[in-house]
Amino acid sequence: MAFHNEVGKWGEEVAASFLREKGYVILERDWHSGHRDIDIIARDGDIVVFVEVKTRSKNYLMSPLSAIDYKKIRNLKLAANHYIKYRYLDNEFRFDTVTIVGNMGDFDIEIEHIEGAFR
Repeated sequence: MAFHNEVGKWGEEVAASFLREKGYVILERDWHSGHRDIDIIARDGDIVVFVEVKTRSKNYLMSPLSAIDYKKIRNLKLAANHYIKYRYLDNEFRFDTVTIVGNMGDFDIEIEHIEGAFR
């Protein structure tokens, strides 16, 4: 596995643990709809939350949020729509982001959770 993929998987693990600690129930991880994917699908009370996780090492110059462009948002929305229909959900839902900045193995990592990051 390429190093950037390892960092991404590590970041998703950190994000899932972070969300669990906040009381979220993780429903799915790395859910795919064709070539589109959703990193984490969770429940926050009765709300279904589709979470995009972005991870960067500390020496990376760009913000993790800068990697979430129009195309990524569109694909996430299409995948979420498929998931809602596939699971026959009628719950309220939202899109969150969790960004992780740090290095694997370090305890000094920065986590930012943005609820309702986009509509």
